[in-house]
Amino acid sequence: MSYKNIIVQKEKHIGIITINRPKALNALNNETILELIEAVHDFHNDKKVKVGIITGEGKAFIAGADIKEMKDMTPLQAKEFATMGHQLMQLIENSTVPYIAAVNGFALGGGCELMLACDICLASKYALFGQPEINLGIHPGFGGTQRLTRRIGKIKALDLLLTGRNIKADEACALGLVNTIVEDNVLDAAKELAESIAVKSSVQIGFIKELVNKGLNIDLKSACDLEIGYFSASFSTHDQKEGMNAFVEKRQANFKDK
Repeated sequence: MSYKNIIVQKEKHIGIITINRPKALNALNNETILELIEAVHDFHNDKKVKVGIITGEGKAFIAGADIKEMKDMTPLQAKEFATMGHQLMQLIENSTVPYIAAVNGFALGGGCELMLACDICLASKYALFGQPEINLGIHPGFGGTQRLTRRIGKIKALDLLLTGRNIKADEACALGLVNTIVEDNVLDAAKELAESIAVKSSVQIGFIKELVNKGLNIDLKSACDLEIGYFSASFSTHDQKEGMNAFVEKRQANFKDK
């Protein structure tokens, strides 16, 4: 499929999505969200893609939702827009493909929300994060009030949500929003990290994502029981046999993703 607002590349087992609206600081409009949904579906269905990376073109990751498109929306249109944004975030979050956010610049509003839906975040030292929606007379609509709170806790989330202030990469890292601050090219660092994951068993990559996501929403006993079930199922796979035999034989494992 050809895209207007994003660039999609596949390098071996890594899929890369670049939001490509630099003149609009990669703001998310309806068309861009729909293209992102299509690209995430494509990665999920392509068995060769084991890790996804999302980044932005120019000086922004995603500077937010497109205010010019939003400002005259009716309540019904706003609901449809928010629903579509939530669909995108849930697709990223629930995909068996792990997603790395390579935050190269502004990650504000919808950009911060998309970063929160990813599994790992690498940030340029020049990155800027925030949920400034309150300054526009609204609040986050793509999951920011929920994922931000789950990520950094209630009182820290409320600070950012109620003040609308932006924070630099070092503060974002200290809060737990960011895994690592990258001094040089953040996309190159994300590719290196993705490659280190892609050599693992995609069966187990998917199992781990599912266990973490499901476990967060149930009690600990039920979550641990779920882990036992997935753990036992792992012993019916080729990759379990290969991984353990390789360890005993002191060689590199050659996983077949089955």
